[in-house]
Amino acid sequence: MYIYMVNLMKTYRIYYLFVFIAAMMAVKSNAQSKDTVPVKYWEMVPITQPPSKKELPKVEHAEPLYIDLIRDLGARKGEREWNIGVGLTDNNKFDEYTALVEYEFAPINRLGLEVELPFSFYYPTSGNGHRDSVPLSRLNSLKLAGQYSFFVSEKLQTSMAVGYIHEFELTPFRSMGKQGTLNGHVHNPFFIVAKKWGTKFHSMNYSGPVISNHLNGKTSTTWQINTSFHYMIPGTRNFIGIEYNKELHHRDFDMTIRPQLRVSIADNLLVGIVTGVPIKRENERFSSFIRLIYEPKHKHS
Repeated sequence: MYIYMVNLMKTYRIYYLFVFIAAMMAVKSNAQSKDTVPVKYWEMVPITQPPSKKELPKVEHAEPLYIDLIRDLGARKGEREWNIGVGLTDNNKFDEYTALVEYEFAPINRLGLEVELPFSFYYPTSGNGHRDSVPLSRLNSLKLAGQYSFFVSEKLQTSMAVGYIHEFELTPFRSMGKQGTLNGHVHNPFFIVAKKWGTKFHSMNYSGPVISNHLNGKTSTTWQINTSFHYMIPGTRNFIGIEYNKELHHRDFDMTIRPQLRVSIADNLLVGIVTGVPIKRENERFSSFIRLIYEPKHKHS
């Protein structure tokens, strides 16, 4: 009888062992199917991810490199960008070297602000004895600008914005001690409409008047109509395109065609190269321009 009881206990012991193993395998299988990570068989920790905030709609548009935007159309809060540009324009009597430093940022959704310092340096061409006809080098102005995207449609792949640029024109470096610092004001309201065609092609129109008010009482108005067309290489931020910068002053019409390309050097660093070919400009000849674009990391909201 004793031997019989011992054998019975051994049998049930094996039975309970099998039941325990089967239960543990079932729990493990069920945990894996629900994306859980087992720490111990009796302590399961589920994998949970914090819910992500839904970002505002935004359409990626190819931004022109010469007459650039204040900030991306449909800008999101926290976006920032630094630009450094250098250029050379070949004129009949002198060469113009330009440089700019600008900082763009979006304090709230859809609103972009910009601060820019544009410089111009002039040098007479070889053999030119008329130095009086060469403009004086200067920090052109302190430029402040704002841009608001009032229409962004992912369905239509279209964005629209209005903006305003105010320039505090400064006197040349040589004249600052004699004439003061401020030379006048430039007012430039503008309107932008951009369209993305499929996944590769982009078009944009950036237009508005440029009203110059000088402290000597002179006022002049020039209408700018800037149109651009770009082809963006799929899966990258690289593009090739062309920009048409048109100016209408009284009855005088001038246009410069600017083929351009943009290449991504790193995830947040791009370089743009522009060539200018003037049409019906009396004094200006070929020009070139390079823009370095740096976007610090930011959080989208």
